[in-house]
Amino acid sequence: MVRSRLMFFEAMGRTKEEMERPMVAIVNSQNELVPGHIHLDEIATSAREGIISGGGTPFEFSTIAICDGLTVGHGGMCYPLSSRELIADSIEAMMLANCLDAMVLVTGCDKITPGMMMAAARLDVPAIVINGGPMLGRSFGDERPGALLFELTGCGSCPGLYTANSMACVAEALGLALPWNSCIPAVYGRRRGLANRSGVALMELWKREITPAQILTREAFENAIRVDMAIGGSSNTILHLMALADEAGVDIDLDLFDRMSRTTPRLCNFSPIGPYFIKDLYDAGGLGAVMKELSKKDLLHLDALTVSGETIGQTIEDAQSTREEVIRSIDDPYDREGGLAILYGNLAPEGAVVKQAAVRPEMLRHEGPARVFDIEEEAVEAILGGRINKGDVVVIKYEGPKGGPGFREMLVATLSIVGAGLEGDVALITDGRFSGASSGAAIGHISPEAMSGGPIAVVEEGDMVEFDIPQRTLSVRLSKEEIDARLARWSPPPRKREVKSYLKRYSGLVTSASTGAILRLP
Repeated sequence: MVRSRLMFFEAMGRTKEEMERPMVAIVNSQNELVPGHIHLDEIATSAREGIISGGGTPFEFSTIAICDGLTVGHGGMCYPLSSRELIADSIEAMMLANCLDAMVLVTGCDKITPGMMMAAARLDVPAIVINGGPMLGRSFGDERPGALLFELTGCGSCPGLYTANSMACVAEALGLALPWNSCIPAVYGRRRGLANRSGVALMELWKREITPAQILTREAFENAIRVDMAIGGSSNTILHLMALADEAGVDIDLDLFDRMSRTTPRLCNFSPIGPYFIKDLYDAGGLGAVMKELSKKDLLHLDALTVSGETIGQTIEDAQSTREEVIRSIDDPYDREGGLAILYGNLAPEGAVVKQAAVRPEMLRHEGPARVFDIEEEAVEAILGGRINKGDVVVIKYEGPKGGPGFREMLVATLSIVGAGLEGDVALITDGRFSGASSGAAIGHISPEAMSGGPIAVVEEGDMVEFDIPQRTLSVRLSKEEIDARLARWSPPPRKREVKSYLKRYSGLVTSASTGAILRLP
């Protein structure tokens, strides 16, 4: 090490001997605003101990973390998804500016996990993910607890299979996290033990020169998609996997998700679809038990490498389900298809996403008059004001990546439909996205989005909208000539909310939901 550089570290109490070892980052997203991150200092401390015992010298730095739950229903929801790129960029800046050799990514909630994994793929230094774990939930006994019929009991990510826990499962299925990362509860000592072992495992990766490029292969992404479909994960996983694949140089598209969903039985029934929480996954044998069931039908690439140094096949060799109501047998699934579906049609030429597992059977096919709104708040006001009727299709536009900007979740709108007792009668379609906690006939990610001149921009009040989820179609009952004529008269409207400087830059760079809402220079 250059003497002038060593002087700065000595000024902070580091010794020459420490600086001769690998310099390992602990990227800690702890803060006091997010339940899933409030305890991450403890996780980081355990990871630090593992790094030291494995022969590394740890250096901790922070990155931001936004809780989607705290941004629901106001303009703050423009920021969670757009923060994903800020997280990846900030990690890149710190790692490269300081010439660090490897990194433990200490994460918890929705956009932080994908942002950190994107940085890992981009930098391609030895890296490992350790999540903070799910909180212990307490439901109110309903067979289908939905989004909010549970108590938040303490630290950890929200207890159901919403986006945070879906992404923790994805990290494990990709091979970027150790087995059990997905489901050990936040308050359990075993979670701290896993963090310690993650630090040790990272040093083994460094010694063996194993980097994310060797793990994030096409086969790894197919494994992650397969597992996500089998557990019924959040629709946001599609965005994040596509963005991560872009960083890793792996070509995947929406059609791959739909093809794999059609051939993946859904083995789990977690909230908001069913009554189980992620603690139940832990008790039932963990994500490894889900993967073990999938392997019985040759649905996984078992030779894919993981950060454990072993293959997926080796890590799940002894896994088994101990609660068949939580992890069904591959021969007795909850559904014959996976949790998500991709729809196409004249309303979504580039695709739309629906969590089909959360849709009531009577709403899998529907047609009805469009009730059109240009911002979520106006739609919510109409729903709560009793102005939405059975059979209607609520259309919320200008909430896409560019239009929001920031691609807001329409959680308040979906909850309002459920609360009004209309979940079995009213659909919602949007170029915005949905919370992992959303349920009902909620079709989002419509691409191209309205602000980019997609057909959804010219849907008018009373137009007949129809969709058929089993047939993967979403259309408005208008001729191509009429749609083209309306688009010829259309121009982007002024936004209905104030936009600060970061979101202005984001809006100018962000791409379609159909590509993962990644950033591209114009």
